[in-house]
Amino acid sequence: MQIDNTERTCSKICREENTMQSNAATPDEYIESLPDDRKDVLAKLRTAINKNLPKGFKEEMGSGMLGWVVPHSLYPAGYHCDPKQPLPFLGFASQKNHIAVYHMGIYSSPELLAWFQGEWPKHSSKKLDMGKSCIRFKKPEDVPVTLIGELASKMTPQKWIDVYEQNMKPPAKPKK
Repeated sequence: MQIDNTERTCSKICREENTMQSNAATPDEYIESLPDDRKDVLAKLRTAINKNLPKGFKEEMGSGMLGWVVPHSLYPAGYHCDPKQPLPFLGFASQKNHIAVYHMGIYSSPELLAWFQGEWPKHSSKKLDMGKSCIRFKKPEDVPVTLIGELASKMTPQKWIDVYEQNMKPPAKPKK
């Protein structure tokens, strides 16, 4: 799966169509600013991600949502669309009509995507509503916090860098 500079990823589409970007400066401010019906589950989701995420990722606010990135100290090249930004990996947002979890690993690693899709029915009776990198939940009670925590544990920063760089390479030309 190639990562394309011009591709409109699910997170960009979700931000454009369902904008509810937060002006919170810190993750704690973000959680506190959420609507009451979403605050508890997203605080639990944040805890599960922080508990399970391999060492090296950094929690921060970006694009009006809470996210985890590979910092420049581990990956100086940064994000290809804007190298001043750290390499994004995982995030979540309280959107207008849903809660969205963004995980770039499931977008770029077919193996991780297959694992997640196989685990989904063990954790939810709901139909999986998913784009390339985002998983959408219509109701806060539909968020499978344990599964998302486990998903967070599946990729180290170095593995994400490797997958990212592999996907950034232009496809090999067929031999004649």
